[in-house]
Amino acid sequence: MNYKAVIFDLDGTLLNSLEDIADSANKVFENHGFPTHKLDAYRMFVGSGLNELMFRALPEEKRNTESIDDYVKEYRQEYTRNWNKKTKPYMGIAEMLDELVSRHIKIAVLSNKLHAFTKQCVDELLPNWKFDIVVGFQNGIPLKPDPTSVLQIAEQLNLSPSQILYVGDSDIDMKTGVAAGMHTVGVLWGLNKN
Repeated sequence: MNYKAVIFDLDGTLLNSLEDIADSANKVFENHGFPTHKLDAYRMFVGSGLNELMFRALPEEKRNTESIDDYVKEYRQEYTRNWNKKTKPYMGIAEMLDELVSRHIKIAVLSNKLHAFTKQCVDELLPNWKFDIVVGFQNGIPLKPDPTSVLQIAEQLNLSPSQILYVGDSDIDMKTGVAAGMHTVGVLWGLNKN
């Protein structure tokens, strides 16, 4: 099959961001005297958006909606200061993107990270490539694995789902691609890998 576009997940697929995510969350927990988690524990916490990350990582007695909202706000402040301390593209990503561009295959990013922040990550950490579309979480649009966002990207690219390859590192990404009717590839690296 000759694909016309590839849509990538961001964290765990293009960028290795787990350490900055873990460090930022652990700083919030330290500030409140909560137990912190080792890096590998965060592999199970990430992938479903920030509220779910906090729900999974917080002590059980702190997992109510009001508390989670407060901790999410603190996390965002901490992560905004530290998001690019250790985050970088995985080895081989530059060469892969170069090859796709040389073949005139459109490239896009879809992340559950906030939209503005997704764009900032792509602009600052993947500046050598012009992505056709970059989309992060926006109010009113469901998070992955709901296929709404990925189907909107396909429409903006003026392509059918069958012409697009969806690439991610988690079961959420696999469900997203399948729900959208796209051929889906799971990478062998990523945040959800041990």
